[in-house]
Amino acid sequence: MKKLLALILLFSSLVSLQAQDRGEDDLGAWAMIFTNNRISEKLSIHAEAQYRTYEFGSNFNQLLLRTALNYHISDKAMASFGYGNITTDTNFLEFAGEENVNENRLYEQFVLKNSLGKFNFSHRYRLEQRFINRPAGENTTEHRARYFLRVTYPLNDKWFLTAYDEIFINLQNDFFGQNRLYGALGYNFSENLSAQMGYLKNDFAVDTYDRFQLAVFIKTDRRKSKS
Repeated sequence: MKKLLALILLFSSLVSLQAQDRGEDDLGAWAMIFTNNRISEKLSIHAEAQYRTYEFGSNFNQLLLRTALNYHISDKAMASFGYGNITTDTNFLEFAGEENVNENRLYEQFVLKNSLGKFNFSHRYRLEQRFINRPAGENTTEHRARYFLRVTYPLNDKWFLTAYDEIFINLQNDFFGQNRLYGALGYNFSENLSAQMGYLKNDFAVDTYDRFQLAVFIKTDRRKSKS
């Protein structure tokens, strides 16, 4: 009986240690593509896809698909209304039969741009309504606010540096959601195509994750074809 009890306690300890492994010490990766299609003087359509992993190139974490209709108030101000579908594996450990969380999201945002010398700034204010389907729990509707500040500095006509910080605020319990601090080196292939390679530190209330990021940005303009 004592040996059986010892085995049970040892097994419980191992399970507990595994459950605490959230992958905080692993370098994950985000591969992203962003597109913006200008369809008139005032309107454009945004679309993006992001594939995120807990480890570098493996261990699926999240697939994010998002689109929006943008209204260009001026060259320095834009309002948007959008929709996103997000599939998330919330567990770093992989096991048979695990089910992902699915989220449908509506969002509204306002973007302001300004410059100071060679430094270009972008301020994004976003509200989100999140309809979350958890297979192992109840479905919930949650609300969140986000503020994003980006600064970009051109090194020459092709190369540039960029950095941002974004804070997430829950509009229900647990006021602080997360904070993302990012820095990258970017390259302009042309006026309508650029890429960035950088590093993201993603802080949550109890965990901090390090992520390598590779992003491609594509712009199209149907106004030119119409003219």
